[in-house]
Amino acid sequence: MRYFVTGEQHRKSLLNTLVLMFLGYIALLWVSNGMMYFHHMDLSAKSVVAYYLGSEDEFTQPKSYQGMLEVTHFHLFSMGMLVVTLTHLMLMTNFSIRLKIWLSMLTYISAIADEAGGWLVRFVHPLFAYFKIASFVTLELSLVTLLCVVTLSLLNSRRHFARESGFGSDRSGNE
Repeated sequence: MRYFVTGEQHRKSLLNTLVLMFLGYIALLWVSNGMMYFHHMDLSAKSVVAYYLGSEDEFTQPKSYQGMLEVTHFHLFSMGMLVVTLTHLMLMTNFSIRLKIWLSMLTYISAIADEAGGWLVRFVHPLFAYFKIASFVTLELSLVTLLCVVTLSLLNSRRHFARESGFGSDRSGNE
């Protein structure tokens, strides 16, 4: 990360490329996260309640405490690592401090809220299904925004590097 702090990312095409490949990988993770959600539920409160509390119509059981605890345990670590990595990369961009703070807070809060939403539906009240839906949508939007902000910043750095180093021009300096 020192490359970002010292500004060397403008001169380090390989590092820039590796981070862009990482962001491509995270984009696939983002897509699969949405696919997993929509495999089990949709954006209706009824489907969220049926997923967590079970459904006689679909012959499904309520989610167990142990099953939810195992998923939460894994998600808290993995989502925490994902969010800290993406927000850390975003901090090294040229975007405003206000945007960086706002987007970081939104992403962390929505990640925790998304995880808590299932517990609230299952063990507090079915009306928390709306909270679960809102937190999932907010998390997905904040993650894709982080991906776009960092990707655009890196692509801009690559263009800047190419202009400074003369890549893309002929020997006479004409493009």
